[in-house]
Amino acid sequence: MMTDRPIVVAGAGAIGCFVGGQLAASGRRVALLVRPRVKTEIERFGLRLTGFDGSEKKLGAGQLALSEDPAIFHSAGIVLVTVKSADTADIADQIAQHAPEDAVIVSLQNGIGNVAVLRERLGSRRVLAGMVPFNVIAMGEGRFHRSTSGDIHVGEDAENTAAALSAAGLTVRASGDITGVQWGKLIINLNNALSALSDLPLAAQLASRDWRRLFADQMAEGLAVLKAAGIAPVSATPIPMNWTPTLLRLPDVIFNAILGRTMKIDPEARSSMWQDLKQGRKTEIGYLQGAVIALAEQNHVDVPLMRRIVALIREAEAAGNGPPRLTPQQIRGMA
Repeated sequence: MMTDRPIVVAGAGAIGCFVGGQLAASGRRVALLVRPRVKTEIERFGLRLTGFDGSEKKLGAGQLALSEDPAIFHSAGIVLVTVKSADTADIADQIAQHAPEDAVIVSLQNGIGNVAVLRERLGSRRVLAGMVPFNVIAMGEGRFHRSTSGDIHVGEDAENTAAALSAAGLTVRASGDITGVQWGKLIINLNNALSALSDLPLAAQLASRDWRRLFADQMAEGLAVLKAAGIAPVSATPIPMNWTPTLLRLPDVIFNAILGRTMKIDPEARSSMWQDLKQGRKTEIGYLQGAVIALAEQNHVDVPLMRRIVALIREAEAAGNGPPRLTPQQIRGMA
């Protein structure tokens, strides 16, 4: 592994700044390809990384390289792709133009189609799939807050890229079934849309049985599609994926006891889709629910709840008024 060359984060938003910051804090050479607003913010305030567990790290702007110019890829040993799925093709073209041929490209994006896009546009370069299970919230003034638990997974390779990326406060594990891991994350990420439509923190949603039942019903649709397609999703927790809808429907006391042993969630954790609606941006609904719906059509599986949720997110995007604060009954079309 090219430890003497920098790790470059391509499209450093919340996840990219947090991951890049953790790597820089551990002494790695890190460069961030950022938007002008983020560059200005970090130059002014530095980078502050906080976590649900009370952890905190502070870095000065001089501890990592910041640039709006993709020429920053020129000496990269590893490129971490963290852009939104809709921007994957564009960032791939920039990497192809500027990064060395032997740079390892790692996708740390939502969804399951980004690696195929990267490989198509990057030719012979080595591209690895990855999965980030936790949420990061951009709090402003250079602060990026990790609000849920979990370890990053990266497809295993002979050079053990996962180990090269693992650092204090950022565990990265090699996976022999990264496709299954990505589908497992996608099924969990179906809740991003419910978080966005509700305008509730994730913890508050999970504390409500009505919301959990809605999540369970949507997840059950997704799992039925994967079963029909012959795809086995891998759970990011000790709980098998196929058990999760049943557990979500349990009474509050039992569910909360199980959740507390398997996952840590900050009381104010929000989904990235909630952040998108809040800031008037297009969401990744087409790469999450949309990917499952496309697979459902190929395998003749009906997913009416998922289709309704997509329609509601599209309505909220078009309205531009932020999260619409719907109830579970409104989402189901019962109120």
